[in-house]
Formats: sequence, structure tokens, C-alpha cells
Amino acid sequence: MAKITYVEANGTRHEIDVKPGMTVMEGARDNGVPGIDADCGGACACSTCHVYVDKDWVDRLPPRDPMEEDMLDFAWEPDPVKSRLTCQIKVTDALDGLVVNIPEKQI
Repeated sequence: MAKITYVEANGTRHEIDVKPGMTVMEGARDNGVPGIDADCGGACACSTCHVYVDKDWVDRLPPRDPMEEDMLDFAWEPDPVKSRLTCQIKVTDALDGLVVNIPEKQI
């Protein structure tokens, strides 16, 4: 299991144990974390699971693929470095301690 911390825009923290093989989005959805809507169900067809990854984690995650890059254009206030779609981040044991910050809004 990897412990993922989801931080709401108001500072509320949710520390969730997520099974390897799931996505960060599935971990949030299955545990009722507010602010990650995942309207497309994880198909990388919307940007409602957008988060900002803590800067310490940016280089430790696999790079964004072109489809994710395209969808991030539709996210609310995307950051060129820290923005990610949680549906595109597969959980592994190496992600234990990952912190993601949920934006104030999702589009």
C-alpha cells in the first residue's frame, strides 16, 4: 500500500492507503475525497481530477504523456510543472508519501 495525502484547497488533509495498481484518482474516489470529480471515470477525457503535485514529487512521477498534456489545457489554473491528472498516475509502492493538492475548482 502507498499512503497518498490529498490536500483540499481549504487545507483539509486526507491520508489514504491506496493499493498498488489503482490510480491516484481511484484512491480519492473510492474514499470520498472531495474535489476530485473524475467525471470521465479515468479515461483521460476531462480534467476534473486535476491536482497540483508537491514539487518534491514532480520528477519522481512518470512524465505526462501527450493526451494528459492536452487535457490539462482544460484544467482550472494549470501549472506548467506541478499539474497532473490523477487518473494518469498509477499507484506503486514507490509513491508512498505522495502529496497532491486539489485546486479550488474543477472545470
